[in-house]
Amino acid sequence: MVKIIMHGCNGRMGQFITSMAAQDPECEIVAGIDVSDHIQNTYPVFTSVDACDVDADVIIDFSTAKAIDALMDYSEKRNIPCVYCSTGLSEEQNARLQAFSGKVAVFKSANMSVGINLLMKLVKDAAKTLAAAGFDMEIVEKHHNQKLDAPSGTALALADSINEEFDGAYEYVYDRSTRRAKRPEKEIGISAVRGGTIVGDHDVIFAGTQEVVTLSHTAYSREVFAKGALEAAKFMKGRTSGYFTMADVIG
Repeated sequence: MVKIIMHGCNGRMGQFITSMAAQDPECEIVAGIDVSDHIQNTYPVFTSVDACDVDADVIIDFSTAKAIDALMDYSEKRNIPCVYCSTGLSEEQNARLQAFSGKVAVFKSANMSVGINLLMKLVKDAAKTLAAAGFDMEIVEKHHNQKLDAPSGTALALADSINEEFDGAYEYVYDRSTRRAKRPEKEIGISAVRGGTIVGDHDVIFAGTQEVVTLSHTAYSREVFAKGALEAAKFMKGRTSGYFTMADVIG
């Protein structure tokens, strides 16, 4: 049994994970942390991470970037591995996660979906062939109108998975409205759409001469992210140090 503290338990993803954990015989949420405690849960909820004194094997985080610093302090102080699912982290926050993963285990993936993580592998392989053949690369992501950060962490991770193959040679361009010039060769365009209740939609477009190859992923329910977070929690139980991603879980 994996005992879990749910950080951001009363948000939409926190409630999805709570519901799915209740149906998983290998998982138990033993405490929650959220600035809002208006929802009645089967476990105690603390409005401050420092106030949580419940023993656990793993923390799952689905909160906001501004809550991450306190969570990192808590995880490091109590030596509890954490699955960080929040997006929009600063360069400083990501650097700190890398740094203290030598002391306490860290799991960080921009997207918890197994399908998205497979897509990252596929676009990397596609880019090796298509970019060398002169194809332009564009990423279009679509999310619901309540999402705070843009572009999505997943879109950036997809771009990074491509750029790693070329030693960071490609520039990311988020807005062409102020530019009146032809598209340069070494660029990856990243566009964000916000509307309605779109759970998550990512297209990676390879546009060549007289042909286009598009690799896509669509999430129809937040359940896919909740399932991935619980699998990551199981994977992290008992780990004392190291930096892990969903690629380690799916193998």
